[in-house]
Amino acid sequence: MDDLLQEFIAETRETLEALSGEIVAWEAAPTDRTRLDAIFRFVHTVKGSCGFLDLPRLARLSHAAEDVLAAVRDGQRLPDTALVDAVLAIVDRIGELVEAIDAGAPLDDSCEDLLIAALAEDARPAVVAQPAAAMRSNGRSVRLNVDLLDRMMSGMSEMVLARNELARRLRDEQVDPLVEAALERLSLTVSDMRDTVTRTRMQRIDALFSALPRMVRDTAGELGKSVALSIDGADVELDREMIELMRDPLVHIIRNAVDHGIETPAERRAAGKPETGRLLVSARQSGNQILVEIADDGRGIDSDRLAAKARAQGLVSDAALASMDAAARLDLIFHAGLSSRDTVTAISGRGVGMDVVRSNIEHIGGRIQLANRPGQGLTIVISVPLTLSIMSTIVVGVGDQRFAIARQSVDEILRIGCETVRIDTVGDAQVATVRGRRLPLVSLGRLLGIGTGGETNLAIVATRDGDYALAIDAVIDAEELVVKPAAPAVMATGVYAGHTLPDSGLPMLLLDASGIATVAGLRFLHGILAEEEAAAAAPARGVLALMFEDLDDQRRVLPLAAIDRVETVSTAAIRRTGGQLRLAIGGHLVPLHAAAAIGERADLPVLRLTDGSTEIAYAIHEPVEIVQLPGEVAPARGVGPVAGVVIIDGEQVELLDAHALFAGALQPAGDRLCWLQRDAGGWMETFLRPMLESMGYRCVMQPPPDGPADVALVMDGATIAPAAARNVVRLRQERPSDGDPASIYRYDRPALLDALAHAVGDR
Repeated sequence: MDDLLQEFIAETRETLEALSGEIVAWEAAPTDRTRLDAIFRFVHTVKGSCGFLDLPRLARLSHAAEDVLAAVRDGQRLPDTALVDAVLAIVDRIGELVEAIDAGAPLDDSCEDLLIAALAEDARPAVVAQPAAAMRSNGRSVRLNVDLLDRMMSGMSEMVLARNELARRLRDEQVDPLVEAALERLSLTVSDMRDTVTRTRMQRIDALFSALPRMVRDTAGELGKSVALSIDGADVELDREMIELMRDPLVHIIRNAVDHGIETPAERRAAGKPETGRLLVSARQSGNQILVEIADDGRGIDSDRLAAKARAQGLVSDAALASMDAAARLDLIFHAGLSSRDTVTAISGRGVGMDVVRSNIEHIGGRIQLANRPGQGLTIVISVPLTLSIMSTIVVGVGDQRFAIARQSVDEILRIGCETVRIDTVGDAQVATVRGRRLPLVSLGRLLGIGTGGETNLAIVATRDGDYALAIDAVIDAEELVVKPAAPAVMATGVYAGHTLPDSGLPMLLLDASGIATVAGLRFLHGILAEEEAAAAAPARGVLALMFEDLDDQRRVLPLAAIDRVETVSTAAIRRTGGQLRLAIGGHLVPLHAAAAIGERADLPVLRLTDGSTEIAYAIHEPVEIVQLPGEVAPARGVGPVAGVVIIDGEQVELLDAHALFAGALQPAGDRLCWLQRDAGGWMETFLRPMLESMGYRCVMQPPPDGPADVALVMDGATIAPAAARNVVRLRQERPSDGDPASIYRYDRPALLDALAHAVGDR
């Protein structure tokens, strides 16, 4: 009898989860006979089973609901709101009784007469009780205990290891081909059984979504709102245990969307929106991840208002808020103790919930992201692995050791030395610049004490607090691994999240991305690496600058935004050519500014400056530190590379003018096309072309095939087609005694440049 009772409880639970949504849908479409029949079959089945199992209270409730539904099927009753509420109350009570029976707990029957009386046509509206979720038994089962499935999975993993060990032993000896064939069949069978055991844990995510229509209906009704719920992707399959762990976070997010996000009908009318708000819950599979998306068309999140509340409650300092971008302010919604509501209601406003939601999601290896559209709505995307028992990982190597890291924690992997990656040393720390994005760098080998720091690859690792670059020796493979907790002493280090046994049979530790950041001493300020003490001490957001000792023994500062990097170069690569100092580096010539003579030094540091499109260099003696520029700047007199003077730590320091450095070091870039007509002696190409190109003109020696040149320079007496150039400047070889306005003496440099400027419209 116990087995039959457990079977009845399991079946009733599964049907109840789907039934609430069916009743709400039936209320919206009373003529839908299919849903009415489904509800009728449920109460009829419960009534029949209760008679066999001797459960009189359940039988009485189900019998009363069956009589009313039969009257509706026969057209004698209409499914109005009062009837639907009464049926929902009966169904809720059936669920409470089932959970009480499973838990072996008593349940008072004082309200059941009232619930049955509410089914009458002239009855007053019934008070719909919420299901007693706390009474539900902790046992998780899909007609088969989950613990048994875990043992099966563990046994399958041991079988894989045994198979691999057998294969290794057979490879070392002469093996009968028949034995090899049998081993191959065994391998295929073991792999197939492992996949089968994994699939037995999978269940349609509809088990998670089925209760949402009822919850949305009740919450919206309590708040006086109208909300239309749409569900998509209910046929996606997910690990049963994962579904249970996601239930509470999803419920909280849905209730928040109805309470915080979607406005009242009056507010929506004023905003030009339909009175009925829209809420979409969808699920889809992406690789080894399940993405659950919750989107509403409500008011979204006012991140500035959220930041103001965080400041008022003392949860975040003014300095921290000043350094936050829009995404970081939005991320405050996950701060414990902070709520976007001004008043506390029965549903929300206490400042607890979203921080717990994120913690629970991350606890199962998932991530949560927000896409905010102020005034238009909010979209929350939850990504979780397909199963907890098998995790998608990347196997990396450091020294002679191998480690696994969760695939969802790694955004990308790059090779150190490629064009998009640069490693710099700032003080005693290293920083990786990846396509212009600066990230703190952690050497896994040095952190664990098993490497020399000569890594060749970077893994860009994402954590809830920020991203960083993890230096590793090699990327070995991507594997689906069974992960188990490691020994307490190993877990206490904070670096590891568990251990696993891959198919190779060699035990391997799983790295904890967040733990590595903590052990390495990284401090993130909402995604920006910063020193917490500096952020707290700064009264206002200022401009960061690099202070350095210049070649003339003066201390100067330059805004950090203009500095791409600091590096040491050989003085042999510096020469004065073409009238200015130039640095030959990376196959390119870079203009170099030096405040004093370089002297006999073999090498020296240079600042590589960039404005986004061009680059120059500035030679210095040595960098000192990164400072924050004060608001007051005493302007410098005259024109030069010094913009003014600031006081830093009581000392007068000159502030360099980045604009003046670029303007003085670079020749004007010209795109004016000059056609130099060839002469017999080659004077045009030998003498004139270098001078014009140094002034920024683009010179060619042949008529341009794709259109007329801006100006043509020809020797006096030569002919030129009118369509070859828009303007013509004629040169003569001899200096005449009286001026000839038709041509210019070829060595009259000022007159020649002035004529060119007028011809191309530069004056």
